[in-house]
Amino acid sequence: SVLLVDQADLAFGATAYSSRLIHGGLRYLEYGEFSLVKESLAERTRLLQLAPDFVRPLRLFIPVKNQLGGLWQSATKFLGMGGGGKPEPRGLALVRTGLWMYDTYAQDKTLPLRSIHSLGEPGVPPISPSAGAWLAAYSDAQIAFPERFVVALLRDAQKAAEENGCSLQVLTYHRATLENDIVHITKAGDETDAEPVLSFQPSAIINATGAWVDDTLQKLPLPSRRLMGGTKGSHFFTWQPQLKEMLVGNGIYTEAADGRPVFLLPLAEGTLVGTTDLPFSGDPATAVATDEELDYLVNVVTGIFPAASLTRGDIAWHYSGVRPLPHVDAKTTAAITRRHQLVWNESSPIPLLSLVGGKLTTCRSLAEETATAVMVRLGESARDVRNSRARVIPGCVLEKERQRDGESGRWEEVIRRIIREEWVTTLGDLVERRLMLLYDPQLDRLMLEGLAGMLHEEGKLAENDRDQAVDKCVSRLKSHFGHSTIRR
Repeated sequence: SVLLVDQADLAFGATAYSSRLIHGGLRYLEYGEFSLVKESLAERTRLLQLAPDFVRPLRLFIPVKNQLGGLWQSATKFLGMGGGGKPEPRGLALVRTGLWMYDTYAQDKTLPLRSIHSLGEPGVPPISPSAGAWLAAYSDAQIAFPERFVVALLRDAQKAAEENGCSLQVLTYHRATLENDIVHITKAGDETDAEPVLSFQPSAIINATGAWVDDTLQKLPLPSRRLMGGTKGSHFFTWQPQLKEMLVGNGIYTEAADGRPVFLLPLAEGTLVGTTDLPFSGDPATAVATDEELDYLVNVVTGIFPAASLTRGDIAWHYSGVRPLPHVDAKTTAAITRRHQLVWNESSPIPLLSLVGGKLTTCRSLAEETATAVMVRLGESARDVRNSRARVIPGCVLEKERQRDGESGRWEEVIRRIIREEWVTTLGDLVERRLMLLYDPQLDRLMLEGLAGMLHEEGKLAENDRDQAVDKCVSRLKSHFGHSTIRR
């Protein structure tokens, strides 16, 4: 049996602030991360098969300016020499080689192979000639709403627990502390001496708190060397119709002037643009996109699609998250490995494993490796530990309803079911990570007031707290996301 404790809501961290791609990591090839690319591509194929309600194929185009650019820098990166100097755009020869390796590793016959296109071809994004003389296309995948995927995984985990005579209990807005070999669970925000809501002796603890891994170890408390060295990545979302039309339902994978990869991706009824890669210290929950980052990303879009005439005023909202990367002395943030590590804490009185690094794409294989490591530590044989390599992840309430006719009269009941069944505690949970209303151009205060009313009727919100909950949600949408459509 498993107890999952989160100090905030499900998917509150990097999951909600990712680029929403399920991909092999094309650029990791330059750093010689071949095993990571192979693992990621295998998981991409698996998730396309097992989670079709969430993961869909996506065609991406890479603007290419010349024939032979970037060969020397790519070679020095591959040899671990850092690839220093002014970034040089990758030429057609290098891109062709990378995409050939990518397809060879993937061995996925369900997706179109790489292709090279001239500007102006039908179905090809109309990039500016100054951005590239060719477009190299390849296949990857997109997970539009990983927040919904997390809920689906937990619902399926509950089902698996029931099938095996045990349980999965989820406690959001709680925190755990360790006293000798006893774990005490208290409500988040309670005083340190507050009476625990639950105390027990676990067989093992898995510290899967992402960018908060070090902070979690300190607050348990347990001594540990520094494990995390996350970097901040920011994105913005726009409903600007010209940019959406120019993408023709495809993504663009390009580079900024500093060599940092940037994606322009179709998402919902608009376009997602990101990301930056900056060192970050402090509470990951406080990370927000800066004016400099937003200008940086807008400039990238303008260089690719000047005819779209995108401006800062076209940004509907933005987000920023901290990648849970390992602490290393890399020369550039891009060179920090995306491989995951499993780190045992030998000072803990009970087995405690911290998860360091990892990617959204490899979440299933990371979970498999983690579960096996814990069970072996507890005396089981690795070959007796089952895995999820063939377990389908079905959609939950929202995904299943979208497959129906979706008549408007049903949506209130759908929302109520989500409140009851999907661990909703606050209005923010419902807006940001269950109903995905940040991607709804109709989001306004009146809608928030209606949702607060439903939360009250479902016993999640006191009558006297409804206005305060709406005010708090509006304030967060403005300060944290720069949301431009909320009206009083």
